[in-house]
Amino acid sequence: MSRNEAALVDEILKMSGDIFSAIPIAVPAEWLSLDLTVAQLRVMLVLHARGASRMSVIAAEMDVALSTATGIVDNLVKKGLVMRQTDPRDRRRVIAALAPAGQELINRLWLSGQFQIEQLLDGLTEAQLEKAAAVARMLYTNISRQQGGGDAR
Repeated sequence: MSRNEAALVDEILKMSGDIFSAIPIAVPAEWLSLDLTVAQLRVMLVLHARGASRMSVIAAEMDVALSTATGIVDNLVKKGLVMRQTDPRDRRRVIAALAPAGQELINRLWLSGQFQIEQLLDGLTEAQLEKAAAVARMLYTNISRQQGGGDAR
């Protein structure tokens, strides 16, 4: 990376920090009313990102003991947010997956984040929105390339 590119990356990182600091912290009421621990939310995010997973995979992703991950999943199953299944290839292995209610909760949390992005874009001109869309496309193309191809729009 050239010196100029590094300076531009530094400027982008500083601006993103400034933007984050300027946004009024407004935790959606829905988030505050969740009856979930941080660890439970982390498990749900792992299952959302990875799909149905063995308990050992969840434990490794979260960097916790298998028994800890199992206990967290147990609580999520009781809340109806996660389902347990046996691995069809090896019935001794347990697979956890988001239940429909868990997927719905993750979707609602995602939508609240989308709303915050809409607020950031509100008030920009059409030309500015076109530039923002072009930057978003460039970032998506770059991350798709880094992840091995994906859908590079």
